[in-house]
Amino acid sequence: MKTQQSIGGGRFSVELFTFGSGEPLLFLHGAGGLFEPDPALEELGRDFKVIAPHLPGFGESTGGELIDDVIDAALFYHQLMDDLHLDSAYIVGHSMGGMLAAELAALDVHRARKLVLVAPAGFWLEEHPIPDFFAADPKELPGLIFHDPNSPLAQMMMKMPEDREQMAAMYVERVKRMTMAGKFLWAIPDRGLKKRAYRIAAPTLLIWGASDRLVPPVYAGEFKRHIRNCSEVIIPQAGHAVVHEQTQKFCDAVKRFLKQ
Repeated sequence: MKTQQSIGGGRFSVELFTFGSGEPLLFLHGAGGLFEPDPALEELGRDFKVIAPHLPGFGESTGGELIDDVIDAALFYHQLMDDLHLDSAYIVGHSMGGMLAAELAALDVHRARKLVLVAPAGFWLEEHPIPDFFAADPKELPGLIFHDPNSPLAQMMMKMPEDREQMAAMYVERVKRMTMAGKFLWAIPDRGLKKRAYRIAAPTLLIWGASDRLVPPVYAGEFKRHIRNCSEVIIPQAGHAVVHEQTQKFCDAVKRFLKQ
């Protein structure tokens, strides 16, 4: 179900997707935004009440001008949880959303019951630099994001619309998303998480695609070095888009961790 929610006394209007019922699971998307439909969130909705908001600046969510950095974004999610009457929830974040989920959990250690970070951004290793996807040629993006850039899934997700109006709308949306994502990720995604990650108290699972060429799996070690009570799952035949390339294996790993 998709709704529009007023958050923070009208400061934000948030496009909110919900799936299923049960214990709350807050899903924080990456720089690509949310997908309609989303098989992974629908599958997780079989066991949890999945709440997936579009961050302001994405989709129909507004108020992005009030968010300048990762702290602003984390506080936005805290406000969202307050307004939805969620004292705590399972929190799952992918890529940029993983970084923001970690910040959310670090700022208030009681918010996250358990934390799942999926190929999260937030750190920088000089010996393993993260490619600048803001400057990348669109033809290069499938190779960074997908295990197999020629797969039907990759071709479908990267396909350009033929209708001129749809293409114009797509470019407008992409500019909006990149403008917001750039506040957190450009030029490098090191915004001080390493100084705050020690505060994360929730049991944490890292999930990575073995073929991730955008945020390579070597970064799992850096997250484990900064977050106590942290484990990892590496999923084969998946890249940065592990949520959609290996949906069932991803969902199985999340459910197994949250239910144990």
